[in-house]
Amino acid sequence: MSAMANQHGDGAAADSRVDPRGDPFLGTRFVAPVRPATFLRRARLTGRLDQGLATPLTLVDGPAGAGKTLLVADWADRLDRPVAWLTAEAGDQAPGVFWAYLLQALRAAGTRLSPGIGSPAHAGSVEKTLLARLAADLSGRATPAILVLDEFERVPGPAIAEQLEYVLRHAGHGLRLILVTRSEPLLPLHRYRAAGTVTEIRGAELAFTPAEAAGLLDVHGMRLGDDTVRALVRRTQGWAAGLRLCALAAQRSADPERCLKEFEAGQSEVADYLLAEVLKRQPAETQDLLLRVSVVERFRPALADALTGRTDAETILARLHHENAFVEPLGHDWYRLHPLFAEILRAHLRVRHPGLETELHARAARWLSHGGSLAETLAHGSAAGDWEFTARTLVDDLAIGRFFTGLRSDCPAELFARMPPDADGPFASIVLVARALADHDLEHGVTQLRHAAHTLGEDTAAGAPARLSRALLDVLVARLTGFPGRAEQVASLARDLRDAVPAERLGRHPELFALLLTHLGSARLWAGHFDAARAALTEAAGSPGSAATAVPRQESLGHLALIDYLDGWIGRAERKAHAALREADRYGVPAHARSGISRLVLAAVAVDRDQLDAAQALIDETRAARDGAEDPVTAAALALAGSRLLLARGSTQEAVAAAEPRVTAVVASPWAEDQTVLVTAAARLADGDPEAAVKLLEPALDHRPARAVAAAGARLAAGDAKEAHELLDGLPAPLPGGPALTVPATLVRAEAADRAGDTATARRLVARALSHAHRERLRRPFLDAGPWIRPLLDGAPAEEMALDWLDTSPRTPGRRTHDEEREPAPLVEEVSPRERDVLRRLALLMSTEEIAADLYVSVNTVKTHLKSIYRKLSVNRRSDAVRRARELRLL
Repeated sequence: MSAMANQHGDGAAADSRVDPRGDPFLGTRFVAPVRPATFLRRARLTGRLDQGLATPLTLVDGPAGAGKTLLVADWADRLDRPVAWLTAEAGDQAPGVFWAYLLQALRAAGTRLSPGIGSPAHAGSVEKTLLARLAADLSGRATPAILVLDEFERVPGPAIAEQLEYVLRHAGHGLRLILVTRSEPLLPLHRYRAAGTVTEIRGAELAFTPAEAAGLLDVHGMRLGDDTVRALVRRTQGWAAGLRLCALAAQRSADPERCLKEFEAGQSEVADYLLAEVLKRQPAETQDLLLRVSVVERFRPALADALTGRTDAETILARLHHENAFVEPLGHDWYRLHPLFAEILRAHLRVRHPGLETELHARAARWLSHGGSLAETLAHGSAAGDWEFTARTLVDDLAIGRFFTGLRSDCPAELFARMPPDADGPFASIVLVARALADHDLEHGVTQLRHAAHTLGEDTAAGAPARLSRALLDVLVARLTGFPGRAEQVASLARDLRDAVPAERLGRHPELFALLLTHLGSARLWAGHFDAARAALTEAAGSPGSAATAVPRQESLGHLALIDYLDGWIGRAERKAHAALREADRYGVPAHARSGISRLVLAAVAVDRDQLDAAQALIDETRAARDGAEDPVTAAALALAGSRLLLARGSTQEAVAAAEPRVTAVVASPWAEDQTVLVTAAARLADGDPEAAVKLLEPALDHRPARAVAAAGARLAAGDAKEAHELLDGLPAPLPGGPALTVPATLVRAEAADRAGDTATARRLVARALSHAHRERLRRPFLDAGPWIRPLLDGAPAEEMALDWLDTSPRTPGRRTHDEEREPAPLVEEVSPRERDVLRRLALLMSTEEIAADLYVSVNTVKTHLKSIYRKLSVNRRSDAVRRARELRLL
């Protein structure tokens, strides 16, 4: 079955898919070009391609016009197996676009790929996990897939070449790759040559022999002498395009042999020959058409008519194609000029008609806005410098969300990067807002948004798409500035506008409302409206699963995870955070476009489970991926995770400093304030100042159970058991939250019972806390409880409940596993009395400075003691030193 037949059979399926930019796949790129009537089949080369099926890689490498593409297309058409075809374009320099098209080419040829492979979400990058899944899928095929990548020189970067080599190497027998290129690809060809796993057809082999050149001239209707043919081959070095150029020129000459000799004698530049012997031999109307269509990558007769202002393009193009005059059909009524011919024509256009190129780009943009892709329209509008038209095209298509879906290295950000900052008009002002916000320039974005609101208010013809686009940006600004009231107001307006725009456009851009709902949910979360936030975020997370919505879906899942964490359900939070990361991985969302909230939630969960190194790694990873200013929710999540980690490591002063979110917001966040107070109060307790903790916690206790529980613990530490009980008794029953809230509350009651001498009640309450914490693997409340809990963790029922999960490093005070029943290895060198003093203060989570002040020694002296302690106990960290000291009964 031919590759072309496969494409026509699967065309409808291809049209229903979009690339990472949100544009429909161009089906013509999966179609092998049609061979002209004057095509000459060369058996020696098709035989070499047949042999190439025995090797994973076949390289067809030669200069422009060497006949590479037609050779491979003819061979593929006659092959009795499906062949996937992909013609590369300049836009494929973006890895995400390239791999999206490659995957679609395989599917269009009938290659069955696992749905789990996924698709790139970002034009500028592709995740290695996607490549690994593709290679693994191909490697399992009994019959290898055959893939032709034509014009691969359009993808010059090393990144794609490395990725392609990775897939080819790991696909094994399952892939046969044929690269058709003008230049040697950046592949480790030396390894393939050494292993004998590459078939190469180079320029010298592609060159026409005298016999083949004679055959080519014959199909053009010319029979010339052997000497003339050999001279022509010698001068052109068998270059296919040169021979065809000569044949075309000679066909129109009364003396073909003399024409060829003149070319041989005086015309050495292809450009001169094309202009003098091809272009100038065409009628004036045809010359004009060729010059004008040279500004577009592809064209239809109607587009050519729009560029010429006439109506004769269909007839002229049909004739040029029939005459093989460097007009190539792409299928579906689309054509393109031979790339070299088009380049020469564009240069000639600038000389013959200065300034006309800009006007032609403007005409092409307006025609393509009705009959072409959005990307083509924007590209020509940008080239024409018509920014208001180009911006209006983007906005009317509801594609403004593309600035925020991970496509920043491609359309529209790349195109509109050239738009001047003073571009006027309502649509240009909207794009300027999007450009500023995508670049994390909030101040400029807010200024531009005010201007856009003013210009839209004055322009009654702007329409619903413009107002809906502005609404998306307005909600984003409200989110970034911590202004939930404004977000609610604008989101309500957006919902009213939804019915005023065509459903087909909304369906083409599901990212618009997915982003809007994500921003609204984040603003509601900042305000502490958890139920309303959960509703908006759940709707956003349920948006159609595609590359276009991957960023808002994974961000919404991260926000939902944070809500679960704040409600005390750390297991649920962990599952949603991992789901967000999987969603980002599936669609190859790049690091700069990923929400950091998912990692921060996982870091906070890790702290609660006493996995401090894991928490630190997640926080470091989030900070390394930061791209500009953070929104308030992310800043608060970073403060929460970072300060709690510092607190768990005993760095109380640093924890207090890190607890305050580094953000300026219009409205304060109640939960962010709570988290700051809770960390600060916990630090005061760790420093031995429960009264200070009480003063921090007791204001605004109403409807804030976490603060009430912490306040009860502080009251108890201050010796006021009665007040602690009253605070706990005043809470609703059951507590409105998960184990991260209920377990600390239960432990406060247990400590109060233990202090009152009611050991039985204390044991029962500790057992209940262990039961609730076990499901979530919640260790931190037990580690922070203090020495009173150690005896209660030994013996039934607590010991059995804690046996399989509460042992950590550092280990829970007082807990011993069966393996630890053996005596620990003795010290080689005894710990001095002064070092024991330092150890006791380490166990109280005191900082180095606090230990020095408490012992009336210098900080350097404490550091010297610490080094000695670490050496004697064979540890490297404070927490390990405390754990080892307890094992050795030093504490």
